[in-house]
Amino acid sequence: MRHLVFAATCVGMIASCAGPAYGQPETMAWGNLNGIRVDGHLFELNTSMCVAQPDGSIFTTGREKQTNSYSRNGKVETVTVEMRGKGWAVNGKETVEETGPGTAKVDVQFDSPKEATIAGSYWCLDLPKFTGAKEAAEKVASLRLSAGASVVDIAFGEPAQVKIGPDHRVMIAVAPRNSFIVKVAGEIDHNPVTVTLDASQPGQLFDGMGGNFRLQNPNADPRIIDYNLKNLRVAWGRVEMPWRTWQPEENSDPLAAARAGNVNPRVQPPMEMARRLAAKGMPVIVSAWFPPQWAVLPPTPQGSRGNPLNPQKMDQIKKSIADYLVFLKEKFGVEAAMFTFNESDLGIDVHQTAQEHAEMIKTFGPYFASRGLATKLALGDTSDANPIDFIQPALHNPEAAKYIGAVDFHSWRGCTDEILAQWSAAARQLNVPLIVAEGSTDAAAWRYPQIFAEQQFALYEINLYLRILAVAQPRSILQWQLTSDYSLLAGGGAFGDNGPVRPTRRFWNFKQLASTPEHSFALPVQCDGPNLTCAAFGNIAEGIYTVHMVNNGAARSATLAGLPANVKELRVWITDSTRGMEEEARVPVVDGKAELKLDATSYTTVISAQ
Repeated sequence: MRHLVFAATCVGMIASCAGPAYGQPETMAWGNLNGIRVDGHLFELNTSMCVAQPDGSIFTTGREKQTNSYSRNGKVETVTVEMRGKGWAVNGKETVEETGPGTAKVDVQFDSPKEATIAGSYWCLDLPKFTGAKEAAEKVASLRLSAGASVVDIAFGEPAQVKIGPDHRVMIAVAPRNSFIVKVAGEIDHNPVTVTLDASQPGQLFDGMGGNFRLQNPNADPRIIDYNLKNLRVAWGRVEMPWRTWQPEENSDPLAAARAGNVNPRVQPPMEMARRLAAKGMPVIVSAWFPPQWAVLPPTPQGSRGNPLNPQKMDQIKKSIADYLVFLKEKFGVEAAMFTFNESDLGIDVHQTAQEHAEMIKTFGPYFASRGLATKLALGDTSDANPIDFIQPALHNPEAAKYIGAVDFHSWRGCTDEILAQWSAAARQLNVPLIVAEGSTDAAAWRYPQIFAEQQFALYEINLYLRILAVAQPRSILQWQLTSDYSLLAGGGAFGDNGPVRPTRRFWNFKQLASTPEHSFALPVQCDGPNLTCAAFGNIAEGIYTVHMVNNGAARSATLAGLPANVKELRVWITDSTRGMEEEARVPVVDGKAELKLDATSYTTVISAQ
């Protein structure tokens, strides 16, 4: 194959059949075009760049499956990807441009940095609900896909072969160059929805939203942190223990040196950060990333991430960590609520097996207590919610269980409701809180930070949070981060933006959710309608009830039912593409019901008025 392997150009046009038409391509940072929104309604396309590998399997672009970058310039979004497989490497570049009401232009180009053996390259659509696609041995010039009242018409600039892949994937061959005009028409769903809460069955206590404060940018972090702590209610905090810096040499005595006033300058800031959070009344979690070399073994098995702790050095390891926690308590007045090794299931950067994790908890717990520390261990602190098996040995070990302060996972990469329910059940089994110690959706987004300003990123993030809160009922979700890293704010030096510190839509989403009144318990809530995510809470003692609703589609009316008899009026806040937690007119409640409007692609919160 030549170094310039192939290129493709795709132009998309969407037509709405009702209401004022506007088009908004929903492009993911890895190049997949989810579809185009018209009046907030998403007409799905679910495209990807696909490479057929020599063994017949299909590589499709997706989250964390390839190296990619993302940027926006006005109405033009640009994505680059580096796709790799056994014996091949292909680079791609895709631009998506909103060109007018209901229209979008998409250009895709692929090339190979060297000879690559592949079985084909395609522009793919995953539309299993659609009919009409047929495999074409001969080249065809157009394609029509239908699903109910929705239609996708694709006209090819150059005739191309069409294949039907697994799960009805439509694969349009692209080699060496082609263009497509896509027209989508259909009904926009404005059907009313009903949200019903059950205030008679309060669940787990929700302390509120928390934040990570791992300091990495001494120039930008202070302004971002100051703004967040001044303008947000933050209930939990998580900071780093710079373990490698605390005790780089095994035979040193960092506690004695610290007590003598010789604290490494890089150790002081995270301890000061912990003190600042504790002074605001937050429980503080201390987590370690980078271990000193003396404390770990080489990575094993070959190719795994992170380093296992050296079992021969476990006495020195637990003493080193306890010394840090003791000094944090003595000098800065902070008793860490919990200690964790960050994402040790994955090896970021200490690697543990599930059994090693259980043994660590069983070993560290009594040692911390012997040093006068009330600090417990968090069970899990996993890289996402999916490795639920990682917590099983400790969960069923009585000697480890007594030292577990919380069950803890991170929210990267998504999860099913079934997995969330298992995390909730584990916390209930131990009768400890469930914590989401790192909250957000895309762990690789630091590589393409402009994605943080996109509507779909903000929507997916707040949808995930509400679903976790409704299903798993955690004590807190700790945003990653409330520093300049993955910042909720623009400016202040974050991502090279040296303008004034200013809130983004993600900030207003977080603030709105974090404004859930204190001492609230999770309440069962049912969302009767598609494209709607809900979570509900009740401060039973004070009679304050809160319902959060994300409308992922077009504007619609909603009936809120199940409100207690003492609720007569609701205050309403909305965050969307033009409003940031803007308070709207109050809504009356009659016989436990309220009628309100959910605007397109908006996040609405109602709290009972006092």
